[in-house]
Amino acid sequence: MRPTIVIVGAGFGGLRAARALRKAPVDVVLLDRHNYHLFQPLLYQVATAGLEPEQIAKPVRAILRRQPNFEFRMVEVTGVDFATRQVATDRGPVPYDFLILALGGETNYFGLESIVRHGFGLKGVVDAVAIRNHVLRCFEQAMLEPDAERRRALLTFVVVGGGPTGVEMAGALSELIRLVLVKDYPRLNIKDVRVLLLEASDRLLAAMPDRLSEAAAETLWRKKHVEVRFGAAVLDFDGARVTLKGGEVIPARTLIWAAGAKAVSLTATLGLTTARQGRVTVTPELQAPGHPEVYVIGDAAYLEHDGTPLPMMAPVAIQMADTAVANIARRLRDEAPLAFRYKDPGSLATIGRNAAVAYLGGVAFKGFAAWVVWLIVHIIQLIGFRNKLFVLMNWAWDYFFYERAARLITKE
Repeated sequence: MRPTIVIVGAGFGGLRAARALRKAPVDVVLLDRHNYHLFQPLLYQVATAGLEPEQIAKPVRAILRRQPNFEFRMVEVTGVDFATRQVATDRGPVPYDFLILALGGETNYFGLESIVRHGFGLKGVVDAVAIRNHVLRCFEQAMLEPDAERRRALLTFVVVGGGPTGVEMAGALSELIRLVLVKDYPRLNIKDVRVLLLEASDRLLAAMPDRLSEAAAETLWRKKHVEVRFGAAVLDFDGARVTLKGGEVIPARTLIWAAGAKAVSLTATLGLTTARQGRVTVTPELQAPGHPEVYVIGDAAYLEHDGTPLPMMAPVAIQMADTAVANIARRLRDEAPLAFRYKDPGSLATIGRNAAVAYLGGVAFKGFAAWVVWLIVHIIQLIGFRNKLFVLMNWAWDYFFYERAARLITKE
């Protein structure tokens, strides 16, 4: 019988693994609670009315419909029985010979329950659409609010976290307001609007060189009108006020949390050894210790590179998927497995129109050139010609006409 390889998770790592097995003499079963693959790096553009969700997502069945050894099941994975080699789901067990856990990550709120209750994360389509609805609704409510203080609170938007997601979210939100919504709400005073980016450390984009970090902060402040605050650790948010560690209180109705990530909660229930951020400690070959038939990749895997944990980023997941698939093939041939070797492709972060920072191949650059590179890289990485075309058209329309098409409040 052909061995069955079960992959849990249809993110960057899981999808890459499934595709890489297309010519292998195996049966591939991909499990996910969503029926689509999501291009998470552009979620913030859905949140800021630049794109619609379907433009950055594509059904898994459509992506892999021509792969004869592939099967997709939309189920909720609830656990793994390593002794019997079965994945437990809400629709019954799924047996495997080899298992690739590409479980992904979720927002890390660091125990701040008030942020969970009243703030917004940005990890999925539901999160992004909820932010878009909320921001637009704040402007609608501000139009009807006679009290100046309450109106200013409605128009104060706080983004927490100075990593790529926070930087890109703050820049895009400011552009949405100052280039588009200012035309929709001409009776509102633009001086009442505040976009704040709060970072607990002393710099943005910690993975990039200092000069790019400083350039990002300078561009956000001077060109995008974003108030960048360092050493600003958030302690509480009750839906109306943001409280900082030093005691400062910022009246605001909106807090978007982009300050951290961790492995999904399912990871902690599997009985495997975990490390920082709840990630599973894996061998250099990406195997779960004690379970050589189980591979853990992407955000769920903890492995160090040059003394530091590998980042929870798409390039890591994609490269891990290639190594895991190669090692499964080697095991089927009774060959020794290969150790994972990470090749850093560099870092990119856009700050908005004509502005980005890039660190590629040891070369640091910024401004329009970095922005063009960012555009090209993200268009190439999108799955499906239709998505590439529609995203490109949306970006072109926005660039030339200062207009966002997706300014709909779609639910309460």
